[in-house]
Amino acid sequence: MRLTDEYIFRQPENYQSILQHLIPVFKREIPELELLFKWGMPYFYYKKRMFCYLISNLKKGFVDAGFARGFQLKRNQEYLVGEKRNTVKSLRYTSLESINNEILVDVIQEALSLYK
Repeated sequence: MRLTDEYIFRQPENYQSILQHLIPVFKREIPELELLFKWGMPYFYYKKRMFCYLISNLKKGFVDAGFARGFQLKRNQEYLVGEKRNTVKSLRYTSLESINNEILVDVIQEALSLYK
């Protein structure tokens, strides 16, 4: 079993469902993404460059999709969290129902445009 899969299956069920929803959306939008296990979390790489990590924050109750170049994003600022970080901004999800796929896809596509 891959380390990313092990990570997902070690999470509480509600976080598993969020992660299992997010990963296919990323892969559908950018088939070239490579999902690796770095720094103790699943991390998407695009053309060997850090793109977005997925991590469960059990203490605070959310799954964080942290975009490596998040501070360069212009759209969807009302949904992105910067919180004392220099480069990363993230989308946070507390439940499967809290995921807005339109916003997620738009953020993924805008983030992708920063790598060209």
